[in-house]
Amino acid sequence: MRRTVSLGRIAGIPVGVHWTVLVIAMLLAQGLATTVLPANAPERPAGAYWVVALAVAATFLGSVLAHEMAHALIARRYGVRVRRITLWLLGGMAELDGQPPHARADLLIALAGPAASAGCAVLFGVAAAGVHTAGGSPLAEASLAWLALVNGVLAVFNLLPGAPLDGGRVLRAILWWARGDRAAAQRTAGRLGVGLGVLLLAAGAAEVVFAADVGGLWLMLLGAFLSSAARAEQDGDDLQALLRGTRVGDVMTTRPVTGGEWQSVASFVEAVAGGVPHRTFPVVDVDGTAVGTVGLREFARVPAARRPAVRLREVMVPLGRTPVLAPDTPLAEVAVLPPPTLALVVVRGHLVGVLSPGDIERAVQLALLRAPAAGAASGRP
Repeated sequence: MRRTVSLGRIAGIPVGVHWTVLVIAMLLAQGLATTVLPANAPERPAGAYWVVALAVAATFLGSVLAHEMAHALIARRYGVRVRRITLWLLGGMAELDGQPPHARADLLIALAGPAASAGCAVLFGVAAAGVHTAGGSPLAEASLAWLALVNGVLAVFNLLPGAPLDGGRVLRAILWWARGDRAAAQRTAGRLGVGLGVLLLAAGAAEVVFAADVGGLWLMLLGAFLSSAARAEQDGDDLQALLRGTRVGDVMTTRPVTGGEWQSVASFVEAVAGGVPHRTFPVVDVDGTAVGTVGLREFARVPAARRPAVRLREVMVPLGRTPVLAPDTPLAEVAVLPPPTLALVVVRGHLVGVLSPGDIERAVQLALLRAPAAGAASGRP
């Protein structure tokens, strides 16, 4: 089962939906169809409640997407590349590559999401008031009022001062500007994020134990996520500081074992792949231009009887689906991303090296030996 389904691109940014969104959408729809809507618009058919509830749940997820798009668009305005936006069980996530250039950019990127949610809350609230004044459908009024409420709650909750919430990033930006030390500001926001997560976890446990309310499980889940994410974000920030100044070309493997796209699977396995401790290999054409990667997984999918006839070009992962880096790419930008099996390092189309998770791990270990900490950048624009 695929974990994330692509919804395409919005403003050039890839957008995906994790399968857990179905869980939250159904839980929201159930609460709306069985409690919220019947209480505000009684004596409607059950089917009507469910149809409206599903539409409202989908609209809310759209407003969560608007929240993340606001982060992404402001980040892109300040030169921070946006990898993708993913909606999942606990909301959304805009994945950014690199750091904002200064504290002001950090602040505006952080505030963009809550501002979008607050805007949605106002918009839905005005619409609900308009329906009420016009004597319109109670179902429509209740739906719009609910959307206004939850977007308002989303905006306020995200402004709580602890990473990885937007409020934690706002606090980081302010401290970065005031102290001129982004790393220290991140540590403060991270510690508050861990504390906030533990507090929510304890509150949820108390609700379950003393009030016998299973709704506390959600608070516990949210608290566990926040504390874990705050620690992970701090680790990632420490790693970026540690590797600052190191480039991919400094640590890549040069002159890697390659396969020619014209070679058969059988001949390559026999002559090369079987004699080296690698699982993935770059594939080049006759001019030495990188065209993709191929690995033991792809070889295993080819029946043994067909391997002498099947060429590497037929089973390789093409260049468009293979990570490609330049030698001057900052290693810190690569190290905090989920590591690919192999990234190709290319100059004007020609392969000059490869970067593996092992190369990154070795670079981190050496950096830890050479320097206990990296300096912080000034936070003023």
